[in-house]
Amino acid sequence: MWFKHLHLYRLHDAPELDATTLEEALAEQAARPLGGQDPRRLGWTFPGGRADTARLHELQGQRLLSALRQERLLPASVVKEEVDERAAEVETREGRKLRRQEKIAIKEQVVEELLPRAFVRSQKIDLWWDTRRRLIGINASSRTRAEELLDLLRETLGSLKVTPLATQVMPMRAMTQWLTDPASRPADLVLGDQVELKAKGDDGVLRARQVDLDSDEIQQLLESGRQASKLAVEVEGRLSFVLHDDLALKSIRFGDALIDEANASDDGDDALLRLDTDFVLMAQALGENTERLIAWLGGEAGTASDA
Repeated sequence: MWFKHLHLYRLHDAPELDATTLEEALAEQAARPLGGQDPRRLGWTFPGGRADTARLHELQGQRLLSALRQERLLPASVVKEEVDERAAEVETREGRKLRRQEKIAIKEQVVEELLPRAFVRSQKIDLWWDTRRRLIGINASSRTRAEELLDLLRETLGSLKVTPLATQVMPMRAMTQWLTDPASRPADLVLGDQVELKAKGDDGVLRARQVDLDSDEIQQLLESGRQASKLAVEVEGRLSFVLHDDLALKSIRFGDALIDEANASDDGDDALLRLDTDFVLMAQALGENTERLIAWLGGEAGTASDA
C-alpha cells in the first residue's frame, strides 16, 4: 500500500462530494475487462483487492482511490514482420511496388487481427486525495500515467480544476544550491547518496549513486556549470526520496519508526483494516512532507506571498 512514487497536484474549487456520492460516481466508471478490440482501458477498482467492497476509502479527511489500467501488448516488431510478409506477397503476385497508403491499410488489418490475441498487462495506480490540504498525489512512475488518472477523475466527477504543484523556487535551482552551499540547506534536510547533474551545453547527464555528495568531485562538477536535476534527500528519519526537477518524488522509503507504528497496530489480521491503518499513517506523513517541501522551496507559486 505504501506509495513508491508521488506526483503532486493542487486542487482548485474542488467539488464538494460526500463519500456515498463519490462512491456512486466511481462505480459508473468502474474497471471492466478489455474487449477484443480494445487496446487499453482505465477504470476504478477496489484499493484492497478482491476482498474489498468499496472503491473509496476515506478516513480523517484522507481519500484513497485506485484505478486499474489494462493494456494489450502487441510488439511493433511482430506487427512489422507480418506487414512486410503480406506486402511482399502482394507485390510478388501483382508485380508492382505497393503505395504507402496500401501498406498502412495492411498494417491496420494486421493490428485488428492480432490485437484480440495479444497479452494483457494490468497495472494498479493509487491516488491519495487530501481534502483538508486540497492536494492530490498519484503513485505513478511517470507524469503521463498520473495525467491519465487525472483525466479519469475529471470524467468521473464531471469537472476537476487541478494543476501540478508549483513552488516559488524551482527545484533544480534549490537542489543545486543545497549541494554547493551546505549552509543553505534546511535544518531538517539530510542529503542522500544519489544525484543527477545536467550540463547546460551538450555534455549530457551525469548520474551518480552511493557517493558522498559533499565530495570534491561533485563540487568540481557543479563549479563547471552543471545543475542538479535529481537529488536524494531524507527528512528527519520519517522518509527519504529522490526529488526531481518537476517536483516529483521517486523511490520513496518510509522511516522505520513509521513502519513500526503501522506494524504495532491491532488489526486482528483484517487486511482491509490494515490497509486503512497504513493509509492514514502514510497520508499524514506525505501531507506533512509536502508542506515541508513547499517551505524548503520558498512557498507555493501563485499564492498571496507573491505580492
